[in-house]
Amino acid sequence: MLSIALDAMGGDHGPSVVVPAALKYLSQDPDVELILVGRDEAIREQLPPGDLPARLSVHHASQEVGMDELPSRALRGKKDSSMRVAINLVSNGVAQACVSAGNTGALMATSRFVLKTLPHVDRPAIISALPSINGRSWVLDLGANVDCSADHLFQFAVMGAELVSAVEGLESPSVGLLNIGQEEIKGSDQIKRAHQLLAASPLNYVGYVEGDDIFTGSVDIIVCDGFVGNVALKTGEGLAKMIGHFLKAEFTKGPLSRLAGLIALPVLRSLRRRIDPRRYNGAALVGLRGVVVKSHGGTDAMGFANAIAIAKKEAQADVAGRIATRVEQLLEPSEDSRPTEQVGL
Repeated sequence: MLSIALDAMGGDHGPSVVVPAALKYLSQDPDVELILVGRDEAIREQLPPGDLPARLSVHHASQEVGMDELPSRALRGKKDSSMRVAINLVSNGVAQACVSAGNTGALMATSRFVLKTLPHVDRPAIISALPSINGRSWVLDLGANVDCSADHLFQFAVMGAELVSAVEGLESPSVGLLNIGQEEIKGSDQIKRAHQLLAASPLNYVGYVEGDDIFTGSVDIIVCDGFVGNVALKTGEGLAKMIGHFLKAEFTKGPLSRLAGLIALPVLRSLRRRIDPRRYNGAALVGLRGVVVKSHGGTDAMGFANAIAIAKKEAQADVAGRIATRVEQLLEPSEDSRPTEQVGL
């Protein structure tokens, strides 16, 4: 049975979201044990009275990492934080995965320090699925690495392809490199060099793709640096909110609009479900010697439960082991090993 450690104190809402999410997930999945990591009294306030539910345990941690705390301060001064202890449980083999909605920079820095990166991988990356016309597209990096070399982008592609192959069951997922156009002459020197590396690799590389391909679903995996990826992610979230706002405004203009809204309600509910960001919540930190999943800090219990499901899939498929094997085959150490720059999800 898989065990997953949950950073109960992380995120905007802490135990008030993480504990209900854990209970919800356990009611749906009989094959997982969950470990709630954090201040014992704060966690138990959110639990039903009496004994702990089956397959749920509490692991006390006396500290917590603030959402705006510097990663370096969290790493050096919060050795008993719920985030650090949860990652330690993965490192020690007590848990097979960790899920946290906490500070992204601190999570990446702590995960990298405790779990270490895989051989030949310079920088871990953040990857998540986004809704698209054809289902969903996987995008990386979503914010861990602002400034990337061509070698880093190539590494991201290798790791992303192996993860998607494992969790989606795709033998050879297609990979595209995000650019400002599909013409060979466009793009920065790093992009052009990454294009050459990918074209010469055994990956199913389809060439340059543009921003609209993220949501049309023309390719399985889209590779970019963390600055561009995070902007694209936040743009998509804002667009979904804008569309919802406009639809609500149009269907409440008057009596006829309200009647039309009632008639269209089943369609609107279906649309809302398809683009609901909670259904896609949970971004994997790939390139580490263990499974760590980042949940959106402001999500609710449904969204956090989805992040737990992603962590289980990755642990069950041994994504870290598969990536290690693949990078050993395709990657060699890069000369560029500059420190990772962090931005938040």
